[in-house]
Amino acid sequence: MPEKTLSIEGADPLLLFGFNDVYLRKIEDAFPETRVTARGSEVHLRGDEDALQKVERVFNEMMTLLDRNDHLTEDDVETVLALFDADDGTAAAPAQTGQRDAILSTPDGEIIKPRSDNQARLVQSAAANDVVFTIGPAGTGNTYIAVALAVAALNNHEVNKIVLSRPAVEAGEELGFLPGDFYEKVAPYLRPLYDALGEMMPRDELAESLEQDRVEVVPLAYMRGRTLKSSFVILDEAQNATTGQMKMFLTRLGPHSRAIVTGDVTQTDLQDRSASGLIQVQHILKGIDGIEFIYLEREDVARHRLVQDIIAAYEEHDE
Repeated sequence: MPEKTLSIEGADPLLLFGFNDVYLRKIEDAFPETRVTARGSEVHLRGDEDALQKVERVFNEMMTLLDRNDHLTEDDVETVLALFDADDGTAAAPAQTGQRDAILSTPDGEIIKPRSDNQARLVQSAAANDVVFTIGPAGTGNTYIAVALAVAALNNHEVNKIVLSRPAVEAGEELGFLPGDFYEKVAPYLRPLYDALGEMMPRDELAESLEQDRVEVVPLAYMRGRTLKSSFVILDEAQNATTGQMKMFLTRLGPHSRAIVTGDVTQTDLQDRSASGLIQVQHILKGIDGIEFIYLEREDVARHRLVQDIIAAYEEHDE
């Protein structure tokens, strides 16, 4: 039977394995066909070749977390194990399971998972529906979670392509009147989407995916006339899309595609707020099977601790 020896040089075995090796036991429970034995600064594995590779990746993730946080918790270990399905060993998008299920592990070792009940509902809804609208104030994580779900789906070969889009007309500026070529014009509007992708995909892999069109970031206006097959499509800042643009976007979906639409109806840049497609679509598509609306609140804000208070203050001011 194949064997493998892992070095844990530099890691405190007590912190890595847990008191009385409780974390090691969790790994063995998750991979029952693999025998795990710790000896000093080495871990000896014995089992199926595929399983050994998966267990090695689990230890690598745990060591990355330990190095960054200086400790491991039982929840950390369970989250890492949830990333690696015992059947295929890939980082997986969560199905309809618990609130703390992991979505993705970033190149820096950060584990992306829901941080609130409403974020968990978003993850579960995306697993159960082809089109999900997630509406909430800035900082509630709707865009970040949506991009993580898209990257996980691409990694798991559930889709062949990611398409991220935003309305490129904001603050009254038209693309045609801005200086520079196409990419220079759209870059300021699409920068947050590139930033999210950059956190979740290795730099070389992201560059290659963009070059080979597996990942595409485009203004909403450039979606017209397309049919997106086997794609994970995200429309961000959808409060700035008109009703016509929203219909255009939603009718781009082809076979085996899914979409998440994110936005904040309180922050539209359209001169006529009532013209926002994100406001209208809640009434037009309500009750259609396969489409769900998820609402995030200021309690879901995952940014600086003051952001919740700032949102609350503005809400009171606007009342």
